[in-house]
Amino acid sequence: MAVSRASLLRGQFRSDPSAIRPPWAIGVALADARAFASACDACGRCGPACPGGIVVFDRVGRPTVDFTKGACTFCGDCVKACPSGALVRTEGAAPWTLKAGIAATCLSFGGVDCRMCGDHCDTRAIRFRPLGGGRWLPAVEAADCTGCGACVGVCPVKAIALKPAEQTPADPNKELASCG
Repeated sequence: MAVSRASLLRGQFRSDPSAIRPPWAIGVALADARAFASACDACGRCGPACPGGIVVFDRVGRPTVDFTKGACTFCGDCVKACPSGALVRTEGAAPWTLKAGIAATCLSFGGVDCRMCGDHCDTRAIRFRPLGGGRWLPAVEAADCTGCGACVGVCPVKAIALKPAEQTPADPNKELASCG
């Protein structure tokens, strides 16, 4: 994809390396953003193919996933629409290694009873453990988390983000729980 003169002058001539690519994007499981960037021709067909409307485009026209618009159903329609081979669905392979992580800005950590993320998690990967004093501590069961992103958009303080499993601590709440 050619970069416009205005984009070049604004410094918008590269993809965001931390962008979440659609499910089954090549190279993502290997943390090789260059493999995806080389394969994706920025044709734009995957965006309209997404029934949930969560596939949007970065500043250079490559697809990213915006979980504020909804969750990924892993339907594979984006893969079917991809002519370049940048999205390749392999039977039995996970769509990605993304898992939910909850930041310290979560309302529940501050004593506010908010369970929006848990209410929207179909797999019940986000559970709330009693902490005492009427407080509940959210915890993500990584084995149950599909990385669909249903919890991201509903969080009123944007305390949830999806990250590759290798970047998500085994127990992100351990330190917070000990602070009580």
